[in-house]
Amino acid sequence: MNAFVRKFKDILDLIVFKHSIFALPFLFSSMAVGYKIARETGFADTPSLAKAIILGVIAAVSARNFAMAVNRLMDEDIDKDNPRCKNRPNISGRIGKKSVLAFIIANAFVFVCACYFINSLAFGLSFAVLFVLAIYSAFKRFSYLAHLVLGFCLGLAPIAASVIVLNSIHIYSVILCLGVMFWTAGFDLLYALQDMEYDKKAGLYSIPAKFGKKTTFFISALFHFLAVAFWLLFAWVSGLGIVAYAGIFVSAGILFAEHRIVRKNFAQIDKAFFTLNGYLSIIFFIFIWVDVL
Repeated sequence: MNAFVRKFKDILDLIVFKHSIFALPFLFSSMAVGYKIARETGFADTPSLAKAIILGVIAAVSARNFAMAVNRLMDEDIDKDNPRCKNRPNISGRIGKKSVLAFIIANAFVFVCACYFINSLAFGLSFAVLFVLAIYSAFKRFSYLAHLVLGFCLGLAPIAASVIVLNSIHIYSVILCLGVMFWTAGFDLLYALQDMEYDKKAGLYSIPAKFGKKTTFFISALFHFLAVAFWLLFAWVSGLGIVAYAGIFVSAGILFAEHRIVRKNFAQIDKAFFTLNGYLSIIFFIFIWVDVL
């Protein structure tokens, strides 16, 4: 029993399960708007809220598990020499390659099955989504777009919600996807500053390694400005009210605080990366749901 518990904890550590909080609130926010649009347009073929949430969470969590495990497996040759990554379960030897591969296959299967029970469009898109999630790790080896590709992977959550609720990719979900993409890319740039020197040595295509700290701060701030702009456009296209706009301005304030913290004391990067961004996604979701309700 103790061995099982240790293995389970190692798996959670491998995929950094607590970071699942970043994307799920945007999935739920998009669901709320999807049901709002369904009511206003008379679209009757929506699933029950319980079915949408259950299948949506299963699909989102299994997709993220798949993506993180693929990332860990593909990046072993990079991570083994990075001091920051030495305690990861697959690097330290607590989890072997065969176990990681089995975990990847199991989560891909769960994801496709969840999509099958959602609707035909979700099932048809499921394999393309897995492909996009799998190739993220390769981008850092040849393109500075890796930060945006990661952002797009998280941005798929609102599009997934539109597919679940409306059986289509509605324009509001695409706009929210872009907002999430720039938000994620912005804080990923700040997080990547930790590996700036190592990425230079390893020859990886990292914006901090190529352009330095000052330029990275500027690009991160630009990405977060674009994130807020797309969130405002999302609220306008979705016909949301003042509560939603208030939530977006609160989120903008959190991003501003994040940049101040990192610029003032880089040692606080974990606080800025996880704590503030976790609060942001939850606050965003709460304000959107309250506005819709």
